[in-house]
Amino acid sequence: MLNRLKNIGPGVLVAAAFIGPGTVTACSFAGAKFGYALLWALAISTIATIVLQEMAARAGLVTRKGLAALIRAALPNPWFRKLMLGIIFSAIVIGNAAYEAGNLTGGVLGLQTIIPEETVGREIWLLVLGLMAAIILYIGNYKFLERVLVLLVLVMSLSFLITAIASGPDWGAILTGLFTFQRPEGSLWLVLGLVGTTVVPYNLFLHASIVQKKWSSPADLPAVKFDTATAILLGGLVSMAVLLCAIPLAGSTLNNAGDLARGLEPLLGSYARNFLGIGLFAAGLTSAITAPLAASYVAAGCFGWSNSMDNAKFRMVWALVLLLGVASSFLKIKPLEIIQFAQIANGLLLPLIAGILLWVMNQENLLGKYKNTFWQNLLGGSVFLFACFLGAKGIWKVFG
Repeated sequence: MLNRLKNIGPGVLVAAAFIGPGTVTACSFAGAKFGYALLWALAISTIATIVLQEMAARAGLVTRKGLAALIRAALPNPWFRKLMLGIIFSAIVIGNAAYEAGNLTGGVLGLQTIIPEETVGREIWLLVLGLMAAIILYIGNYKFLERVLVLLVLVMSLSFLITAIASGPDWGAILTGLFTFQRPEGSLWLVLGLVGTTVVPYNLFLHASIVQKKWSSPADLPAVKFDTATAILLGGLVSMAVLLCAIPLAGSTLNNAGDLARGLEPLLGSYARNFLGIGLFAAGLTSAITAPLAASYVAAGCFGWSNSMDNAKFRMVWALVLLLGVASSFLKIKPLEIIQFAQIANGLLLPLIAGILLWVMNQENLLGKYKNTFWQNLLGGSVFLFACFLGAKGIWKVFG
């Protein structure tokens, strides 16, 4: 067990990607507005993430290809192939540029919770975060990237978990919230946001690529599955901890995730502000690194480029996404509008990406004996139908 824990890696990058400012924002709103009622949505989302990420990691390890490259190889019709890759490229690469603004903005909110804006301006922090992400990505060494993100995830996890326990949650109400599947009036968008912030489509492409840098053959699949399940379960617990932190603020107005820390200060003392500020900063920085990285892997797979982290075209894509994120953050748009839009868009995009992944995982010519079993298809199909149901309800809510 100790050896497995020492060998943990790519799964932590996935957790680092989905525990971003969007997670903190969506979970904070869910806790402050609906208390324990939506904990089930986070539990189901965590299970769904493990199911889908295991498939993506297995596909990447067995075929030694990224998910976009696999889709390109599996589609014989050139017009349909171009259409699907065009949709994926637009949704992930262009979408991540908009999503990046939310990551950077969330990280800045965390820093401003600790250091007031009067001391250091928002624009300065945006440039600092953008530069930190660029330096880490430019170094182009997977082991270095993995170590940085593991450290940030540990800091983030401890910050939120300690604060949640200190807030004195009702453990009986937690069990009720996990297993009664309540959906209070007006909670649909939050449910969709909680799913979208946990089961992040671009993570599937990221995981399929980075797993190849850690392990070399299908014989490593048990280690891959342990890594995936352990890291994502930790991520799910952190998301629930954020929701629990917000419950004492029921009835309060939350304009941003920084308000969560300020709201808890009278209850828990000044350390709450610092702990939550550090957690939010770490969440923003980890997602600000992984979103451009995922966009580069998708672009490399779509166009057949090398996915080496020091490749010039690979670097060009993440630099463009990061630059657009910094530029968008300077616009006069409320932080929550950026973050919430990204989460809902993810929830609506999920059915498409989950369906494509499920189809690829049943191609025997690509995966051989490692294709999906009946039970894996049953689990994957359930996740797909759940995503379709939520996506359809969201669209009906808008147009109906």
